[in-house]
Amino acid sequence: MIRYLILFILWAPLGMNAQQTAEQEVSELLDQWHTAAAQADFEGYFNAMAEGATFIGTDATENWDKKEFMAFSKPYFDQGKAWSFRALERNIYIGASAEVAWFDEVLDTWMQLCRGSGIAVNQNGEWKIAHYVLSLTVPNEKIEGAIALKKESDSLFMQQLARSKTN
Repeated sequence: MIRYLILFILWAPLGMNAQQTAEQEVSELLDQWHTAAAQADFEGYFNAMAEGATFIGTDATENWDKKEFMAFSKPYFDQGKAWSFRALERNIYIGASAEVAWFDEVLDTWMQLCRGSGIAVNQNGEWKIAHYVLSLTVPNEKIEGAIALKKESDSLFMQQLARSKTN
């Protein structure tokens, strides 16, 4: 029994260090990804994303796989000005197998505060972004105005979705 207790005492810090290392690696991945966009580094930006990754933007129509997002983004990167997002706050959670992480971050952007959230996967010892969702933040006391502002476009989009489901 004592032998198992000693092994646990020796092993537990290693597990915590591995989790802290994974959190640091995912945080560095996200920082480098945002930096690549700010520097219009197309290759660096998209190499940080897993094959088959998904990017969901702030508009209801923006649900892209990696190839679609690359096509949408290429003109911005080619002009030398993509976008600049800076994390103000970030939470990272590592799965038990240390192969999957999920995260959320509050971002300083040209749209003011946004929230990014997503999933990163460890592929062959390298973390990649598999899924990213960018959303605008709306203070609770301002939600009525935001609803009024987007009511018409939301209604049109919902009609489009309904038509596409009947076809």
